Amino acid sequence: MTNIFEEVDPTVFRSYVFWSSVLVLKMLLMSILTARKRWAKKVFANPEDAKTTPGGKVNLADPDVERVRRAHLNDLENILPFFVIGFLYTLTNPPVFLATNLFRLVAIARIAHTLVYAVFVIPQPARGLSWAIGYFISAYMAVHTLLKFL
Repeated sequence: MTNIFEEVDPTVFRSYVFWSSVLVLKMLLMSILTARKRWAKKVFANPEDAKTTPGGKVNLADPDVERVRRAHLNDLENILPFFVIGFLYTLTNPPVFLATNLFRLVAIARIAHTLVYAVFVIPQPARGLSWAIGYFISAYMAVHTLLKFL
């Protein structure tokens, strides 16, 4: 019996690790972006936080803060599944060029999604397109992996 991990192309795996790491950093930055927006608007989720800032108040519905939080939630809904399926996809021995570009496109699309949704608000279809690119690539990798391991 062969070890499936011996068949993983190291170049594909390195690409997966690199772009996954980029996405981890992007998600970590979302927390900072949320905090920055809260401090700028002096609106906080907890009374003890509001007390630390002159003029600070508790507001769980500030539209600007909530926009950033929704972008972060969208990352959790899309990037976490990518981590799983991207890893499993590496086990299918995909072509290096294809796998590398799929991983790269997901990362770029997720960064673009945040930029057009939470940083520089750009009307649709920019947000929808950036979301769809990552979503459908993840779906493609899931179907490809499923068929490979049938």
